[in-house]
Amino acid sequence: MELDHRPIPTIIPVMDEFLLSDHFYLVLSAPFVGSFLGVVITRADSELSALGGHSSCPRCSHPLRWRDRVPIVSWMANHAKCSYCRGSLSVFYPAIELAALAIAIWCLILVPGALAWVGCIYGWTLLALAGIDLRSFRLPYRITLPLASVGLLVQSLIGLANLLDGLLGMTIGSSLFILIAWAYRRLRGRDGLGEGDVGLLAAIGAWVGWQGIPAVILIAGLSGLAWVCIHALLRRPLGRTEWLPFGPHLCLGGWITWLYGPIQLG
Repeated sequence: MELDHRPIPTIIPVMDEFLLSDHFYLVLSAPFVGSFLGVVITRADSELSALGGHSSCPRCSHPLRWRDRVPIVSWMANHAKCSYCRGSLSVFYPAIELAALAIAIWCLILVPGALAWVGCIYGWTLLALAGIDLRSFRLPYRITLPLASVGLLVQSLIGLANLLDGLLGMTIGSSLFILIAWAYRRLRGRDGLGEGDVGLLAAIGAWVGWQGIPAVILIAGLSGLAWVCIHALLRRPLGRTEWLPFGPHLCLGGWITWLYGPIQLG
């Protein structure tokens, strides 16, 4: 039997190119960013700064060593248990780290060049806001305002027309939600939308422009409706006076719209 000596395609050159590119460092850093976002989310309601203090076990309060803080790996290596008290550890941290990694990969697939880094910053910030709203029904202005500012800066670097689109997106998004909140309060006698939702949609509008606002609201509305239906099937229907954190759904709409663009009619 004669052997075929034709060259066999290999992925090694592709891998070498990836390892030498900025994209490799973006993917590598994503779980560590996710670990930091987990701290931001859990400390949003406390007096502790996300940049200060030592990481410790939430059960025994023992300070964690570096080998206990490797994203995803440490949680799996310790079988989801504290290496000191052997208490069970929540899946929250590895879930946030994996979500940050997924955002980076998703962004790299769709966004070219250095703009992928910008997109990841946007996506990671939305992830932090969604986590905070889920845990505490809050969308802090100290995060949404810088997010809006960075969005306008990015738009201005692209061009004057994009900057105007971003400013209009902020104005239309915030004005629309203020009007909806006012109408709901008049009709129902209680708040239906929080001020944080207004600030979040304004920040998202700075990134997606006024053209993207309808898509953001549509995706958020469908996502929120799906969440209510799933909650009713798995647990129980939400009561008429129960709060639904709308921030995570707005974040999903803002992320998808920025990646794929506004709704195209015709």
